[in-house]
Amino acid sequence: MGCSNCGGPKGKPNGCKNNGGCSSGSCNRMNVHDWLANLPFSDPESGCRIVEISFNNGSRKDYFRNTTTQIFEKGDMVAVEGVSGFDVGSISMTGEIVRLQLKKKEIDERNPDFKKILRRASDRDLEIMATNKAREKDAMIRARAIARQLKLEMKMSEVEIQADGRKATFFYIADDRVDFRELIKIYASEFRLKVEMKQIGARQEAAKVGGIGSCGRELCCATWLSDFKSVNTTAARYQNLSINQSKLSGQCGRLKCCLNYELDTYLDALQNFPDNAETLQVTKGTAILIKKDIFRNLMWYALPQSSRQYPLTLETVKKIRQQNLQGTAPEELETVEVQASKHAEPEPEFVDVVGQISLRSLDKNERKKKQHQQRQQNRPPGPGHQQNRRDRK
Repeated sequence: MGCSNCGGPKGKPNGCKNNGGCSSGSCNRMNVHDWLANLPFSDPESGCRIVEISFNNGSRKDYFRNTTTQIFEKGDMVAVEGVSGFDVGSISMTGEIVRLQLKKKEIDERNPDFKKILRRASDRDLEIMATNKAREKDAMIRARAIARQLKLEMKMSEVEIQADGRKATFFYIADDRVDFRELIKIYASEFRLKVEMKQIGARQEAAKVGGIGSCGRELCCATWLSDFKSVNTTAARYQNLSINQSKLSGQCGRLKCCLNYELDTYLDALQNFPDNAETLQVTKGTAILIKKDIFRNLMWYALPQSSRQYPLTLETVKKIRQQNLQGTAPEELETVEVQASKHAEPEPEFVDVVGQISLRSLDKNERKKKQHQQRQQNRPPGPGHQQNRRDRK
């Protein structure tokens, strides 16, 4: 279970126990830092008896009741109640922070429907789990082939087999409703276990598959993001981003979730900008708003018969807007001088990226060669020139 960065003895990740979360994120997805662990009321004996357990390296999480006399810590492998058997998972969260999560998700702690923790996972349990988990890859390939043979409009995303091998959950993606009654019968006879079908969305599939985003970091949905909120192009327009589907879409093919991260900041900054200022009337014509710069409190306009862009302050826009409401128009737009940031580094004239000779050097050498040839052609013939001609004759 441990990775090369934080793996400890017996495969237990050191980071999950010592630092509250794996340092690399590859050991267990959706790690949670227990910031209530060192507080006095976080007593393991009188605290919350509900624990959160993760399966498939954090791909799925669920809550279980600890009815045993043992005290479990984060990272411990336990055997829990499954479907007609048992399942094995890793403790991901314990203590009072679980109670806060239950309150957030509106789950009653006294609900008797919680499944129970059976025991601490033994070596035999871990061996059985490893054997059955090794079947998931082949089961995925075979499940996709069967669905293709039945010509079902669905995409099999992941297969999760219970630790004891008595049940398998097939996660799939489909645009419409799929009649998979015949598919379940074939799966049950092919894999000889209980079959459960679960439909997920494109964002949930990206969370299960994982990957690297355009920012260079691991996907948010695969590391910490669990609540998926709707994202639309309005968020991009408020942030003055070009509506380019290829740049605004994530690995899932939907709009990036990070478009909502700074949206509140932009909305707060845009409250100071005047409303109904998309167009301004001046003597030269109608100035059309191009963009809003919240960092400099500027509004950029363009005139129809000019390629120039005019940056105006908010006070200037309000002043011209007030004049337009009174039926007058100024002679021209009072622009401000926009200076580059002091911290911006000057761009070099040429950057030799590949470590080879620059193109400018090649052009310079070619120019020198042409000038030398022209001088040779325009050079007047000397006395030796006539002597050479006589010798040739």
